[in-house]
Amino acid sequence: MSSMKYSKKKKLKIATVFSGIGAAEQALKQLNIPHEIVFACDNGERYLDYSVDKINEIILSKPKTKREKIIRELYDDTGKPNNVKLSYFANYDISDDRWYEDIRFVDGKKYNGKVDLFVGGSPCQSFSTYGHRKGLEDTRGTLFYDYARLVLEIQPKAFIFENVTGLLNHDNGKTWKKIKETFEMLNYDIKMQILNAADYNLPQLRRRVFVVGINKKLKCPEYEFPKPVPLTHKSTEYLDTYVPNKYYLGEKGFNFVTKVERSARRARVNQDIIGCQTANQQFNWVGDFRVESPTESHMKDSRIYKGMYNGKLSVARQMTPNELLRLMGFENFNIVVKDTVMWRQTGNSIAVPVIKSVIKKIIETLEKAKGDIDE
Repeated sequence: MSSMKYSKKKKLKIATVFSGIGAAEQALKQLNIPHEIVFACDNGERYLDYSVDKINEIILSKPKTKREKIIRELYDDTGKPNNVKLSYFANYDISDDRWYEDIRFVDGKKYNGKVDLFVGGSPCQSFSTYGHRKGLEDTRGTLFYDYARLVLEIQPKAFIFENVTGLLNHDNGKTWKKIKETFEMLNYDIKMQILNAADYNLPQLRRRVFVVGINKKLKCPEYEFPKPVPLTHKSTEYLDTYVPNKYYLGEKGFNFVTKVERSARRARVNQDIIGCQTANQQFNWVGDFRVESPTESHMKDSRIYKGMYNGKLSVARQMTPNELLRLMGFENFNIVVKDTVMWRQTGNSIAVPVIKSVIKKIIETLEKAKGDIDE
């Protein structure tokens, strides 16, 4: 078969769903691997009032070329912008015709054989038909069904499925069992492991489930997850040299984040290794914060509260979007949305050093393939 090594002439072809701010795409950038984004998909946390059946009723009578336009119009009618799309387009090479709003209506057949790596991670709802042993049909009605359907239709060389660790015990373990069975029925060799960002030299305690599937037709050796590496960085290395006053807290916020008995696991201060970034970070003083000595500017700003912390006059602040992006492993990321939106998008992403290591191992595995998908 042809070589799996990627160059300017042979680019790695990636497609993602639940794409977010593009952790896998960022990883390929940092690895300097020539690549092409075949398509990406994310609804930007906007939700339609229509059922799947009703939407299908609307679009199936229309030409295929018009269907995605209709889906976009339905989302536009919600009156909410797709902020994920705004962030994604500001950072990656993609055209509008390669962006989808809703995974449920993506036709993977048009991309059959055109994707090397497929990446995503759906919410893990229960499978109401679990136990009927109908393979992929047992997962219908969940977004996982559509992820698995696209694997079947696209037949990528490899895929990465990422999720929270609760996936493994969700519904008393039935959800993970069905997910694993489904992927194996699609003719993929499956490996699963929980990976922590702190084990890949990123000072963040973030444990996530990673599932890697390698197409059995390729006859690759067994995939091995990347081994942990020593943590040599501290969160202080990722901080901005200048932080605008708007990120500093008033009295109520200061008191909440600096008094342990009140913050009770919700707020963390000046940690060398930060906690897991989440979608609601920085809202209502949840997440990681910095407590610092006040500057002259802080002293003049009546909005900023100056209080005692560990016996010293101090001020407390939120983390800036740039800081949190760095603490997820992103580099040179263009921010084009509001801080509140960027905080959420960052917390919803995948830690880049982790997926970077996973992708590197996938490419090494594909390079040892002895078969061909077209055989």
